[in-house]
Amino acid sequence: MKKYKNLLIILGIIFALLALANLGRLTNKAAEPEMILFFGDTCPHCENVEAFINENNIKDKISFQELEVYRNQENAALLRKKAIHCGLDISNGIGVPFFFDGENCLVGGEAIIEFLKEIK
Repeated sequence: MKKYKNLLIILGIIFALLALANLGRLTNKAAEPEMILFFGDTCPHCENVEAFINENNIKDKISFQELEVYRNQENAALLRKKAIHCGLDISNGIGVPFFFDGENCLVGGEAIIEFLKEIK
């Protein structure tokens, strides 16, 4: 009987630890910004989007992360992942600026600026 009691205690502890680990993952996921603007350092279209963002105080209205992809391979890999999520063909690469709104992808300065105009 004592063996079963000890086994139940050990299983209870394992279950509690697994539950806490999953809670931590859910908390971290919720804290991540869902919207991401991918850009390249020397991209003129990206500069136009950045100017629009600054001139219209977009960062005061919505929260999004900005990730540079020309010099950062991790950011470039995340860009590809988001493009694949949206069903985009990346066989010839994917251009910037690229905006992921948490569900949808916008490619190109004009499309992104039109999206951001709706936020005003």
